[in-house]
Amino acid sequence: MAERQQASRELASLAAQACEDLKGKETVVLDLIPVTPIADFFVVTTATSARQMRAIAEEVELLMKKHGSRPRVGVEGRASETWILQDYGDIVLHVFSTEGRALYDLEHLWADAPLVEWKPLAKKLADQ
Repeated sequence: MAERQQASRELASLAAQACEDLKGKETVVLDLIPVTPIADFFVVTTATSARQMRAIAEEVELLMKKHGSRPRVGVEGRASETWILQDYGDIVLHVFSTEGRALYDLEHLWADAPLVEWKPLAKKLADQ
């Protein structure tokens, strides 16, 4: 794996851990590298309220800045009750409500994208 893609995988894993730390549910990281050039990884999580969605999005934004991610190139749904998207070019964060996640069903839409085993990598990075 190229160095840039490995760095993206590490950041996506840390973002997923941040989602879980703020009680995001069913957090997954999809590896889009073999599927599409639009991004390297999707981080997908579910929040139980709009307030929690915004808190998760804000925490991931801080984490990305702290770890030298590319600047955020786009954001959608800041005022939404169902979905917030933050695009960092190589990593895209999707924070859904339960209903929004079922409606958009990204895991099914991107079923060809392998799931990343992000927890061991996030733990290893946290222990460094």
